[in-house]
Amino acid sequence: MERGIQGHYAINRTAQEPFRAFVPKPLPPEPPLHFQSNLLYDLIEQANRSLGRLDGLTALLPEPSLFLYFYVRKEAVLSSQIEGTQSSFSDLLLYEIEEVPGVPLDDVMEVSRYVAALNHGLTRLREENFPLSLRLIREIHQVLLSEGRGSEKTPGEFRRSQNWIGGTRPGNAPENALFVPPPPEEVIPCLGNLELES
Repeated sequence: MERGIQGHYAINRTAQEPFRAFVPKPLPPEPPLHFQSNLLYDLIEQANRSLGRLDGLTALLPEPSLFLYFYVRKEAVLSSQIEGTQSSFSDLLLYEIEEVPGVPLDDVMEVSRYVAALNHGLTRLREENFPLSLRLIREIHQVLLSEGRGSEKTPGEFRRSQNWIGGTRPGNAPENALFVPPPPEEVIPCLGNLELES
């Protein structure tokens, strides 16, 4: 099915120069998604089989919570490396058993905050009737930026300044960035009709 462009470019300005930011259409998509292709069914079936194998393996583990413990930490290491931290999985484990990691302590503490934020989100979602919500996202953000790098940048609040990826101009301004996401004031409207509590 040909869906066409799923958004538009908004022209904004920063440092007196215009730039284009991509603003996606609100969710859920219009027209709705239709899974009529055999390829899509095959991919969904492959995903279901993989989840079934994973579920079967966890039933054989003597301590499934240990599997989750390591998974959360591995995810935190990979996510924080996007931001430039140098901590490895073993550095994080050394830090958690109060040994000296092989990289700067600030990097390991940042990964540790990723773990704390992810665990906070999982715990809240397990609570009865607690929805995936804007409030939950703010809570997770507050835990993530509770100390260290970024702690002075309004933890627990949505961003109010424009960000972007790439760019070669002085100061790395967004005028020729590789990608400029929606301006902050456009992010919540992009969520459209999703059931997300404030």
